[in-house]
Amino acid sequence: MPQLYPFQSWVPLALLFFFLLLVALENLRPLRRLKRPRPRRWLVNLTVTALAFGAGAVVVRPAALGVAAWTQSHSLGLLPWLPLPFWAQFFLGILWLDATFYIWHRANHVYPLLWRFHNVHHVDPDLDISTSFRFHYGEVLYSSLFRVLQVLVLGISPFTYLVYELCFNLATMFHHSNMGLPIRGERWLNKILVTPRMHGIHHSVVGNETNSNYSVIFSCWDRLAQSLRLNVPQGEVNIGVPGYLLPGDNRVWPLLLQPFRKQRPYWRWPSGRASLRQVAAAADPWHLLP
Repeated sequence: MPQLYPFQSWVPLALLFFFLLLVALENLRPLRRLKRPRPRRWLVNLTVTALAFGAGAVVVRPAALGVAAWTQSHSLGLLPWLPLPFWAQFFLGILWLDATFYIWHRANHVYPLLWRFHNVHHVDPDLDISTSFRFHYGEVLYSSLFRVLQVLVLGISPFTYLVYELCFNLATMFHHSNMGLPIRGERWLNKILVTPRMHGIHHSVVGNETNSNYSVIFSCWDRLAQSLRLNVPQGEVNIGVPGYLLPGDNRVWPLLLQPFRKQRPYWRWPSGRASLRQVAAAADPWHLLP
């Protein structure tokens, strides 16, 4: 698809710069101690990411942009029906895209068939910048149906979709990073945005913690839906899915085959013991966080 807007040419460079910046920052001040050697794990993560990016570039992005251009030319969807100026439709479109993606992310945790694929992202035994886009290519492919429906119903313009896609990718890298922000700054930032500590809880080995904190850019959706969870000391957050933490589970081929195989009990350790939180929740959601 030809470039629709001049800023598209520098988006890949901006994403690469932000990626490298986060790599440096999470090395200077890591939030969590990593459990596995980085080189082998990064090789696996980047291989799975490359397949996901390929599926997105070939299917998801062209489909979403094509539908966005078509809806704009025919004035279809909710936004064109509202008597609002362009800037208001743009900001409302960004908010609606983020709100509906919250619903989609939550659905990937709720429905067993979708979770089979989404679980590939969660079984990473550590959480850092390399986990950001480690999604099964199958999840990326079937998400194109959601993206098309999302753009069509909301009446999203190509420009709004492209800006949201950029913000989505930046936010995804930021909150997956293992960067230890100053606690006071993160406390205030989290009133608006999803932060590394907030999303770290979403990758916990405790099932009811993984099933929380679904937001991507703006943290308000979890607050409104009462799925926000911050009262877990960050030092007590263990990353991964208990049923899939064997060394052989996090290799490229097993990860690609995982959704098609018989599923193990997700929230039980190999010993059969359930993965439960053993520490009391903090009265102040942030004060125990390092």
